Amino acid sequence: MSETTNFGVQSTSCVLCGRTDDCPEKYGEKRTYVEYNLTVHYYCLLMSSGIWQRGKEGEGVDGFLFSDIRKEVNRAAKLKCNICKKKGASIGCVAPKCKRSYHFPCGLQRECIFQFMEDFRSYCWEHRPVQEFVDEEPRKSSQCTICLNLVEHLPLYTVLKSPCCKNAWFHRDCLQYQALSAGIFFFRCTVCNNKEKFQKEMFRMGIYIPERDASWELEENAYQDLLHRYQHCDVKRCLCKKGRDYNEPDSKWEIKRCQSCGSCGTHLACSSMKSSEQNWDCTECRSIFAKSGKHRKRKKCALATSEKTNGADSLLEEPPPKSSRQASGPPHSFLLQSPKIKCQNLSPCSHLELPASNRMSMPLSPVMSSRNWSLSLRHKHLREKRMKVCNILKELKAQVKTKTTRLNIDAGNIWSSALKGFRQRVFSPANNIEVNFSNCKNTLKTNTSASKYHFFQLLMLHLQNSSLFEGSSGKNLSLDFQAVKENLYFEAGKMIAISLVHGGPCPGFFSKTLFKCLVYGPENVKPALEDVADVDVAQTIQMIKYADNLSSLQSALQDCHKCLTAARSLRPVTALCDKNVLVNDILINHVIKRIALPLESFMQGLKTLGVLEKMQMHPNVFSSIFCHKPERLSAETVFNLFTIHSSSDVCKGAEFWMGYLQDVESGDSVVTLEDILLFVTGSCYVPSIGFDPEPTIKFLFISYPIGNRLLNCLELPVTKTYQQFKKIMELTIGKTPKN
Repeated sequence: MSETTNFGVQSTSCVLCGRTDDCPEKYGEKRTYVEYNLTVHYYCLLMSSGIWQRGKEGEGVDGFLFSDIRKEVNRAAKLKCNICKKKGASIGCVAPKCKRSYHFPCGLQRECIFQFMEDFRSYCWEHRPVQEFVDEEPRKSSQCTICLNLVEHLPLYTVLKSPCCKNAWFHRDCLQYQALSAGIFFFRCTVCNNKEKFQKEMFRMGIYIPERDASWELEENAYQDLLHRYQHCDVKRCLCKKGRDYNEPDSKWEIKRCQSCGSCGTHLACSSMKSSEQNWDCTECRSIFAKSGKHRKRKKCALATSEKTNGADSLLEEPPPKSSRQASGPPHSFLLQSPKIKCQNLSPCSHLELPASNRMSMPLSPVMSSRNWSLSLRHKHLREKRMKVCNILKELKAQVKTKTTRLNIDAGNIWSSALKGFRQRVFSPANNIEVNFSNCKNTLKTNTSASKYHFFQLLMLHLQNSSLFEGSSGKNLSLDFQAVKENLYFEAGKMIAISLVHGGPCPGFFSKTLFKCLVYGPENVKPALEDVADVDVAQTIQMIKYADNLSSLQSALQDCHKCLTAARSLRPVTALCDKNVLVNDILINHVIKRIALPLESFMQGLKTLGVLEKMQMHPNVFSSIFCHKPERLSAETVFNLFTIHSSSDVCKGAEFWMGYLQDVESGDSVVTLEDILLFVTGSCYVPSIGFDPEPTIKFLFISYPIGNRLLNCLELPVTKTYQQFKKIMELTIGKTPKN
């Protein structure tokens, strides 16, 4: 502890740059060593000119000894930054005769180059290395192969080109994020996959490439879902009494997957199949094959008779909700082949007069970075899980009766009025719910669906920010004795369960630790440091965790004696390894044992309508709505949400509709995607249980669009040009009240 007084700075500020910013992407990991009252940005330390790693890997800060850091701070205190004019500039330009010094963050702002290799050199804005531009057309532009946005072919700090591919250009920020995600083993050219030459050039131009595996490889169970085979019966009328997920091999209840997509299934009996060896295509794939003219030869089976019936009236099967797949080909071909479009007398589309800027964008470049591919795969898995949750919640909704209970809600005091409504004697979770906003003068007062959606949205937002939960993003239960006394944890669990079954938004703010406690039991969960919201407790854990010798550990225990006593974690310490047991004890006591009563009460509330039971039966899919925020609305999401019913005008109308959604998504409109959804359904979000009835679109010869919230039907006008279509949409939806 003798080092404490040697650093005259607070532990929240970096001792080298003086900033409190915690931005790992820009400044590296911000590390705090409480014992030495030291906080430092990793990049600031790496690039400092007067310090070297003289210690072993486990000593000090990755080999930088604390005594050396003290000397470097004292050295830099005499140097003034040439950018911000403040003292403490620890980094100098290595160019001969250049005497410029600067802080690492200041150097980034002034576009200096920092080379994270060999001697860790830095170059000021005047002497920094540049790439050679020999292109005869220097002002040409192309797509950045990572973000797919345009990048200008100019000799700028923010622009980098590949040394191995002539036509590969990147934004510097895109490359840096790519490198941080991919690591030294996977970071390579996104066009030709060259690794050695590409990394050497990026190191030279100041891209930091961490010496670790890719982030998607380090994530625990990141690809666990890829090991699961799809086992769910998706036909409209499932005959199995044991449920759609029941699968018994070598029997009539064996689940057969679609031979084309593999993401839909049916029990053999539910599709009149006599043998698992028979080929089977789901409705969606058969629709695509039929409209594209690519019919497949298949064995004769009883299913063939059902294919002669009208697809809309068939009771045998239906595609899983909102899971349409895009066929290859031009954008309008995708619209024609989409099973979400039901039309008659379709003829091939002629050239559309839709402006190039407003046409549907082509599919993403086949060259996709590992990071983007990983994110895309993760989002796809989340969507698939949410579709399964949607089906489960629909089964629970079968309990809801036609009898109606009306709640009078004060939007300004949502919690008290909701609590009063749910506690009234006549209230039953199995009754249909109508909401009346008593202090509201707009359409929310009279529109049942819109007011109910708005009520559940406000309620979930209040719960997320209430004193019943603690933490920043992923929240755990807090300990509020008054709330325990008033049974508020039970009411909160009850409200979340009712919201999910009655069409509310997904919670999305639970920590993984809290969710695991609910589905696996608290005794089977191991909390982590990020689950601790109390700053003092977190600091105590860090002091113990980062003690690097026995004397510093015992000293840390003396400083936090009261905290350890409260956690009942006092125990004799004879070796440095005992700190792991202490840390584990404090975590379990603070995160789990301390909130045993609130957790039990909360779980009882979640049992309402059988929600907790389903969570425990299907934890993998329910985590997608409890631990992840709702998927942000996109043009594709809204397009796939609607089934289009129309005549021969569907081709052009659907093209205009998709083009308009993309304009809205890109900001080239006075309305938002949420405004469009609200206009049709009364909700600005997609409920976890989905919409009932499912949203539809009709193209009619009318003057302006009409949103029928009772049927979730959007009636759109048939226009000759896209400009007419967009103008009518803007005038109507833009002037519609948002509530």
